[in-house]
Amino acid sequence: MKTRHEFSEVLNDLVDYFILGDIRLLEGWKAENSLGDDLGAEFASNESGDRAAREGIIIPMAGIENYPYNIIFTLDDETPEFLKSGHHLQHRRAGYVLKIENNCLLLYTWRILNAFTSANVSALLERYRGPGGRPIIELENGWYDVEILGGELLRNGDFEPAFEFILRKTEREPVTSQADIDYRFTIRSQTY
Repeated sequence: MKTRHEFSEVLNDLVDYFILGDIRLLEGWKAENSLGDDLGAEFASNESGDRAAREGIIIPMAGIENYPYNIIFTLDDETPEFLKSGHHLQHRRAGYVLKIENNCLLLYTWRILNAFTSANVSALLERYRGPGGRPIIELENGWYDVEILGGELLRNGDFEPAFEFILRKTEREPVTSQADIDYRFTIRSQTY
């Protein structure tokens, strides 16, 4: 099994959020909590989004500027790309937890939340699994400790905005995520 997965040219759909998680798990969580199909409005108007983050259903990432990003998933004990020399690390945040129940982890944008129906989730997953290299990986079910690194990676002589997710499987079920879910992951780029 690969221990590093890289994706390039990942866009934020003009909304300053990325969301990391098992999207089918979020779909089930929405139903269990009797939330409406406009999950974006639910998250913005009540505590449901904060609760989903604390329970390890999603990791919301605010402050995402409109750049094309490199996205890296690093598993196990592989040395994180950002910790190798030559890159500009701007963010290093630990304390996040994620639960995976459908062997699938993806980074997606806020827009899917505005019409969060089973049909739209299925269509999104189909697009992600198709050609185009979208940020989706297969992952063993269970709990993961997640550390997020962000900044600029040196690629072909240029610095490019990037995020790296370091995922470590854990046997313990966390009570709640201890991470700051309001943290802004804005990358200050010299090239954009």
